[in-house]
Amino acid sequence: MARARLRRRPRGPRVSPAASEADRAGHDALFLGRTSDLARTDPEFVAFFDDFAFDETLRAVTGDLSRPERSMYRLGAVIAVGAVTEFRVMLGAALDDGVTPVQVKEIVYQATAYVGVARVVDFLHATNEVLTDRGVALPLDGRSTTTPETRGIAGLAKQKEIVGADAVDGMYANAPADARRFQEFLSGNCFGDYYTRDGLDVKQRELLTFSILVALGGADGQVEGHVKANLNVGSTRAQLLDVLTVLLPFVGYPRTLNGLAAVNEVAPPE
Repeated sequence: MARARLRRRPRGPRVSPAASEADRAGHDALFLGRTSDLARTDPEFVAFFDDFAFDETLRAVTGDLSRPERSMYRLGAVIAVGAVTEFRVMLGAALDDGVTPVQVKEIVYQATAYVGVARVVDFLHATNEVLTDRGVALPLDGRSTTTPETRGIAGLAKQKEIVGADAVDGMYANAPADARRFQEFLSGNCFGDYYTRDGLDVKQRELLTFSILVALGGADGQVEGHVKANLNVGSTRAQLLDVLTVLLPFVGYPRTLNGLAAVNEVAPPE
């Protein structure tokens, strides 16, 4: 222990030059703000977590994700783990880093399809409060591109674009008659109501979904399915690994390693 203490002497927080403004703000809020000064009460923890989350992991990313995109996918993950307080902090930092109010709303809306409205409603209220405090007029302009009459057809087409026509046709063909409704819900609601919206492009939505599912845990089959979907829409193995890298300090090793196993299974290294 003496050797460890010498190696990790308490010191002021340090953030890598590679960190974005969102990284820096998130770091400062996590360790120095609000009601607890963790840099004072838990200096050793702050020292090694600081080094890992805001230096080592950021030096490991390849740069295939923009700084705002990194913030977007972390926001989705924080929703999935249910951390409303940290979401508020990271949301403010993400806005400072170039994530737009429209993108923020789309992140929260899309999370509903994967974690349910019972969890998302608190994040939607938090988002509205943060945006209002920043002078953003609500509601924002609508981003829906479908109607109740078109959502089913449009959603099915979007689902086939992302998941693959053969895979979707197979899901419908293999669905028991009394459970076909769930396939129709996926097409009309998950893809027709959410994926057809403006505000995020299809690749961003798929990387967001991957982030949410990894952070949610217990959805290994769905994570693997959305690794395949990400490849279908043009995401790369490197981008998926970068998403896992920036999520790791916030969602932990078990969920990150489950996500890594899915990436390795579907998109093994060349």
